[in-house]
Amino acid sequence: MTAADWWTVSYTVAVIALVALAAGVVAVRVLAARSVATLMTVIAAVTVVATLAGVVVIALKMFISRGDLDVVLAVVLIAGIAGFGVSVIVGRRVSTASRLLLVAVQAVGDGSRYRPPGQMLPAELEGLSRELESAQNRLAEARDRERALEASRRELVAWVSHDLRTPLAGLRAMAEALEDQVVTDRRTVRRYHSQIRGETDRLTLMIDDLFELSRIHAGALRLSRCRVGLDDLIVEALASAEPLARAKGVLLCGSAAGGLPVWVDTAEVGRALRNLVINAIRHTPSDRSVEVVAGCESGMAMVSVSDSCGGIPADQLPRIFDVAFRGETARTPGPGEGAGLGLSIARGIVEAHAGQIAVRNAGPGCQFVIRLPLASAQTVADGQPGPLGGPADRPSRPPDQPFPAPGPGGKHLGPG
Repeated sequence: MTAADWWTVSYTVAVIALVALAAGVVAVRVLAARSVATLMTVIAAVTVVATLAGVVVIALKMFISRGDLDVVLAVVLIAGIAGFGVSVIVGRRVSTASRLLLVAVQAVGDGSRYRPPGQMLPAELEGLSRELESAQNRLAEARDRERALEASRRELVAWVSHDLRTPLAGLRAMAEALEDQVVTDRRTVRRYHSQIRGETDRLTLMIDDLFELSRIHAGALRLSRCRVGLDDLIVEALASAEPLARAKGVLLCGSAAGGLPVWVDTAEVGRALRNLVINAIRHTPSDRSVEVVAGCESGMAMVSVSDSCGGIPADQLPRIFDVAFRGETARTPGPGEGAGLGLSIARGIVEAHAGQIAVRNAGPGCQFVIRLPLASAQTVADGQPGPLGGPADRPSRPPDQPFPAPGPGGKHLGPG
């Protein structure tokens, strides 16, 4: 075949292909809203027509005999019909699978759960079906969490309203008695003033807890981290809770292994520890003990607060950190308790430090466990300056600390 023949064949076939392509594009655009089976039929038809036209032109240019041309056309036509049939079958299968997937999705809109189609789907649609099922599971979990949070908020509003109404009613009664001079003797007046101040302090603490909890839930808790020894945090928590323990007759003790630095906001983590210790004291009977132990477990700093409350019912353990939750069987609220926000605040603070908090029944009561990441040189180098001005170690407690000297196995931190 000469170069001229090659050129003639090439541009002829190219023109035929372009014409077939243009016709196919127009057909696809016109039928864009039709099913996948129709579009695949158009593709097969364009392929067959373009191939047949090209073969006819080439055969005529090559001046082959009529018989040979008929044989070539028959072969191409049979192959085209086979390809056309396969395209139709595949298109119908894809259309059927798409309809099944559509029916399954529409069922979700009617309120039922998504159920994957029973028959095998093409790989892409099967992947889409798996993702739809996974997305529905995530949405269901999110919906359950939202419902739980909404129920928790309703309980919080109800309980806080009750907890606020009681002291406010007492304050109003005492204020009216003083204003109307119903009470005139100095002893009673002083007692009323003392009660008014005590109730005011209690309301202030409740408002502070609500504000702290709102910051945690809104993600507005700003942490000023510094490197500090875990034993120092425990000492401060025990010292803060010691007056309450002494007044109730509860033995407060603790121990911590030395050399456990953590990179935390000392004020916030100290508050979380105090909440746990005070909670343990409030629910421990007199002449019993509350023990705080710190150590290292699985590469993390660990603090456990064990009380003698008698244990928490199993059905209440999953809710113990819920907002405003207060058990009524093993942990009956006392007159000095707040709005039941202490444990929720402790969980929010610990989780804000990438830590973990958990509770379990152990021994004569229950045990709350906090796990915090240990401070490393890289952690301190990447951190922001803390409230002490930088990542330097926090000053040790003063030498006149009223706790006993370290004992064997770690520092003894409790007053007992």
